[in-house]
Amino acid sequence: MSDVLRIGSRGSALALAQSEWVRDRLRELHPGLVVEIEVIHTKGDKILDAPLARIGDKGLFTKEIEAAIVDRRVDMAVHSAKDMPTETPEGLAIVAFTAREDVRDVFVARGGVRDAEGGVVPGAAAGTAASSSAAAGRPRSLADLTPGALVGTSSLRRRAQLLAARPDLTLVDIRGNVETRMRKVEDEGLAGTVLAAAGLARLGRAGAAAFAFTFDEMLPAVGQGALAIEARAGDVAVAALVEALADAPTTAAVRAERALMRALEGGCQVPIAALGEVSATAGLRLRAFVGSLDGADVVRLDRHGDAAAPEDLGRALAADLLAAGADRILRTLREGDGDG
Repeated sequence: MSDVLRIGSRGSALALAQSEWVRDRLRELHPGLVVEIEVIHTKGDKILDAPLARIGDKGLFTKEIEAAIVDRRVDMAVHSAKDMPTETPEGLAIVAFTAREDVRDVFVARGGVRDAEGGVVPGAAAGTAASSSAAAGRPRSLADLTPGALVGTSSLRRRAQLLAARPDLTLVDIRGNVETRMRKVEDEGLAGTVLAAAGLARLGRAGAAAFAFTFDEMLPAVGQGALAIEARAGDVAVAALVEALADAPTTAAVRAERALMRALEGGCQVPIAALGEVSATAGLRLRAFVGSLDGADVVRLDRHGDAAAPEDLGRALAADLLAAGADRILRTLREGDGDG
């Protein structure tokens, strides 16, 4: 590493907010450290006219940044942990998972505040999500959506869980960063869209959420809410700098989730969701969902294990899911065209 620590980041507002957060924490922890952010555009950022499931998911939002680490153009990268493939490329390592933000998915309804140019600025009004929802007459729960309501999402995980709970909904593919998807809700006359609470919070837009889904309705993506810091394997200097950013409960939870995903050979092309939670009394609890694209065939299970052996728990729950019918669901998905 040179005298300057270089962070590779995607160029969206959310990615930059995440990288800037890590940069600022590193500067606080290591006074005098010079930290710079280099924007690197990934395949997932460039292809916006097709659902993720059609263009593949192996390193869709990470490959170009990882190449920059290997080539020593940057020293490390800050990723949304949910974007990370479960297999880390040779020569690289995830050196820290940061403490999670809110892991829930939330519903952002049509009817945000408009700026001077007519653009949508959801969440601009003050107050909590619940109070702003009440004031705007927005839905307060999934049950409040009208029959047949148009809901935008390109996520197969969200699609399967939405239809499992509300098979009457009409789902519309929308892609793009958080701001783009929020604008499309208005421009395309949708009832709303589903976003990660963590992303909205990092953008200062938590008030845009009309309501948060319960975990019985929607489990999050593997790694959702956590940041993954990736560097060259064996780079002890970078590992030492970021060590204090690692959060032990988050690390155990995300490692369990990623082990489950790896065992099921899943990704954004398969409707799989998982959530690990660590408690002092119950150890590590892992919940998971596997479902068909229409939400008609689903398996939900949970299992407890040792937080010191999170991968063992992930693999064990994956085996439980397969035995309970997830093997049938996954086989049908893989024999089809990948996105229904």
